[in-house]
Order: sequence, then C-alpha cells, then structure tokens
Amino acid sequence: MLAGCGAGNTPKTANGAAAPASSAHAPTAGGNAAAATDASTTGASIPTTPSTSAPTLVAIEALRPPIHPWLIPFGARRKREMAEYSLRHYGEYTYLLRDPKVIVEHYTETATAGEAYNTFAPDVPDSELHELPGTCAHFLVEPNGRIDQLVPLYLRCRHTVGLNWTAIGIENVGFSDQQILADRAQIHASLALTRWLRCRYGISVRNVIGHNESLSSPYHRERVAALRYQTHSDWNHADMTRYRALLARSSCPR
Repeated sequence: MLAGCGAGNTPKTANGAAAPASSAHAPTAGGNAAAATDASTTGASIPTTPSTSAPTLVAIEALRPPIHPWLIPFGARRKREMAEYSLRHYGEYTYLLRDPKVIVEHYTETATAGEAYNTFAPDVPDSELHELPGTCAHFLVEPNGRIDQLVPLYLRCRHTVGLNWTAIGIENVGFSDQQILADRAQIHASLALTRWLRCRYGISVRNVIGHNESLSSPYHRERVAALRYQTHSDWNHADMTRYRALLARSSCPR
C-alpha cells in the first residue's frame, strides 16, 4: 500500500499500463501514542513580499485549522537520503522544501490513518520504485475531519514523482476521490487545510492538483528518464475540478 507517492492506488507507468500491485504494510502497535511534540508550524516561514502587509499575514494564519502533530521519524539519515534523492532526481543536493509552488492531493487506500502512518514511518525502500528515503506526506486528513501533521513543512517528502522538490503532500484517508468528496467532515477539513497552505505560500488554485495530474504541472521535472511519465491514478482531473471549484469559493485575505 501507499507505494511510490504515498497512495495505495494503482500506479501508472510511462505507457499507461497498470503497475503490479504493491504489498500491504502491516500496521504496528501504538497508534496515536506515537504523537510527537507540536511542530505543526515548524519549518518554512510565511513568505513575505512588499505587497503583503502584517495584518494580512495575521489574517492568513487565522485560517489555520486545528492540526494535530503526529510526526514520523525524520532524522539525520533520512534527511541525507532525501538530499541524495533530490540530487538524483532534481539535480540539487538538499532535503529542504523552500517556497513550495504546488499542493498535491492523494488518498491513502487505507481504512485508517494508523495504517498510513505505519507505512510512512519506517525509512525503508518503497515497494514500487525501491528507493530511499521511505515515502511520506506532510499531512493526513481523517474521515472524522482530524488533520494530522506527519512531517514539518520545511522538509521534502517523497509523495509525487517529479514534484517532490516543490510540493506539499496531503493524504486523505480513504479508497477513492468520490468517497472523500462525499464525506462532509473530511472534505471540509481537507479544503480548510489546503486553503490555509495555499494562502500561506501564495499557491494558486490551479496549482492545487491531484496526483494523477502531476505530469501536466508546469513545475514537473524529472532527471531519471524512466520516471518522466510516472504518475498514479488518485484524484483524477474530473474530481480535482470539483475540488478546486469548492476551494475557489474561499479566497485568501488581502
């Protein structure tokens, strides 16, 4: 489950054929007991520009929904592996996520957040691409509307090939786009989180995408030729059009 991008849905290869299904990762004990200290605002600061006033920045932070810290282990070794991954795939040796330009929506293809957490937490090669560091996403949105932060926003995560250098990853717990769109508590929380992040980093609505739309992003870049057309099937264009329409109903403070 959750191989390659962090989503358990069937990945697509360059020729559009379905890749072999990945094996399930058995959850470990502990669940939310693994919650770490609050780091939900740790990391990259709000970008300030000459046209962004202090009151506007305060108004943007007022949009921040309740976020529960549940950090996966991301120590020195994993940071080094992320920097090495970035060098291979993007030509730059760094594990830092600076000035993100894209937000990518995923779904976990798991019934619980714990199953997703227990896939992201171990730093092991993923079952699809067999690379290090292990896959991860910055946030989980649960069906009851709870938002969990797994990784500080200043760190890169492996969730979308071609975009990990500049994308924030959000995993919505569930088995389909339609399931999440139909869950009032979950979609409300997902939209609230995405709105805050896009306003915080100045990301346009059109750059809030589903993983399945990754190849059409103007920010997509990939040095490994075999992966230049790799994507996944989660959050297709039709469902993301609905998601973006809902998101666009709430603008950013000016």
